[in-house]
Amino acid sequence: MKRAGVLLLAAVPVIATGVYFVLPSDSANAPVTPPAATAQSREDAKNRAEKEREADDELIADLPPGLAAPAKKELAQQLVSSAENSTTEWRTAYGTIEDPGEGDGYTAGIIGFCTGTHDLLTLVERYTEDHPDNGLARYLPALREVDGSDSHEGLDPGFTAAWQAEAEVPAFREAQEEERDRVYFEPAVRLAKLDGLGTLGQFVYFDAMVFHGPDTDAEGFYGVREQALREARTPGQGGSEKAFLKTFLDVRRAAMESKRPGIDASRIDTAQRRFLKAGNLDLSTPLVWEMYGDTYKVP
Repeated sequence: MKRAGVLLLAAVPVIATGVYFVLPSDSANAPVTPPAATAQSREDAKNRAEKEREADDELIADLPPGLAAPAKKELAQQLVSSAENSTTEWRTAYGTIEDPGEGDGYTAGIIGFCTGTHDLLTLVERYTEDHPDNGLARYLPALREVDGSDSHEGLDPGFTAAWQAEAEVPAFREAQEEERDRVYFEPAVRLAKLDGLGTLGQFVYFDAMVFHGPDTDAEGFYGVREQALREARTPGQGGSEKAFLKTFLDVRRAAMESKRPGIDASRIDTAQRRFLKAGNLDLSTPLVWEMYGDTYKVP
């Protein structure tokens, strides 16, 4: 739903020593060619980061599947869809597209890809690489121009109809699911497991990733997590899972209010907090929750 085109330093441990940023060679501030030692330091940092990731992969491989289990993942999509599209039938939302007037341009598809927040552009670019003759490819120049704004310039009047038509194509539906998993689901579940969180905590991270986007600023997912880490310890750090999740949800709600004062925070207040208060850390069914005044049930 939110911008995906930022450097996710919080997602993977990275050693910054020796990092060298290259400016254009004609820049007045262009650095001289780095010495061999600097290049070696960069290679060493890269190797250490890769080893840390390999160790993390081994740790995760030994853990229960949690939210990644097929039935739980389906449940996660139903919960998010109740917030994003007011239905638990998330597969009916491939072709949805509207501008809700929140400053992110058109919001579309199963996870709320936005024309103003980079993720919709990335989806269409990646889809076009494999399917160059698709009905959305001709809008790529306009999508690049409006990225980062709420503008419809170059998109109206035909983009919404083109999106709805392309959503009937199985390959585009598959592309939406792949992008949802690549940008939101898999990074959120991975990090939640590394933080020692169970299935509910993994969903809490996933929903936050969808709403706030994988950004590192104060209102992005990684910024919210960093603030929560300053206030409470994760289970992986020896803390209480319920206490950490309560803190995370408090921080997240404040971030939502900061961005959009008066926002309906049902996805936290009458869904995730309800599950947490009940001690349902495994996100076991049956589930009952409310979203924007409507009641949803999963048996």
